[in-house]
Amino acid sequence: MSHKIDLSNYKIRTDLAIEAIGDKEKIKTEYYSIDNIKITCVNIDDSNGKIINKKPGNYITIEFSDITDYDYKEKVKDIFSDELKKLLKKLRVTDSDSVLVIGLGNDKSTPDALGPLTVDNILVTKYLFSLGVVEDGFREVSAISPGVMGSTGIETSDLIKSVGDVVKPKLVIVIDALASRSMDRISSSIQLADTGIVPGAGVGNTRKELSQSTLNIPVIAIGVPTVVDLRYYY
Repeated sequence: MSHKIDLSNYKIRTDLAIEAIGDKEKIKTEYYSIDNIKITCVNIDDSNGKIINKKPGNYITIEFSDITDYDYKEKVKDIFSDELKKLLKKLRVTDSDSVLVIGLGNDKSTPDALGPLTVDNILVTKYLFSLGVVEDGFREVSAISPGVMGSTGIETSDLIKSVGDVVKPKLVIVIDALASRSMDRISSSIQLADTGIVPGAGVGNTRKELSQSTLNIPVIAIGVPTVVDLRYYY
């Protein structure tokens, strides 16, 4: 049986904005549900961001239960797609703008393999555009899994910036595994944010951030919690 412990002397390790804000009433939060799928939208400004150590911007969390059911999984996919489109609209990214997808993480570590595995399933179209054989309705998409600094010896943000200078996308989408403070959210939540991401921040292994301020183009971060701090359970 798990038991709650006193966390007052510990820094909360979580990548999820909904967990970081706790019950802080001054932070603008909107909740709604669709077919038992809960969507939470958090807007963090400059002052609130300093309090909870989160970059100002919009954070959307989609919480669901059993996606082994096909129909339920399709509903989650539709909601995710709608929320992503809303972020694209806020960032003024058009349907024709090119996108670079980055899969962060280590494909040799199961809880950290989300980014690389996702990139393996991305429909890459950039080379097709150069051949002139792309049908209407597709955008120019390129993708890369830069690995981890322990394997490459190179800061991930430096690699991505170099690739971006060559590819010149209008938007970067970063996909990464996240840390949560709740077992209930492991593999049953998706967070989208228009703030970029600080790789490893949730587990105390902070690297250079990937954001508009560092890459000079809009960055959307998408993540799923795959790890939880054991200090919350014993």
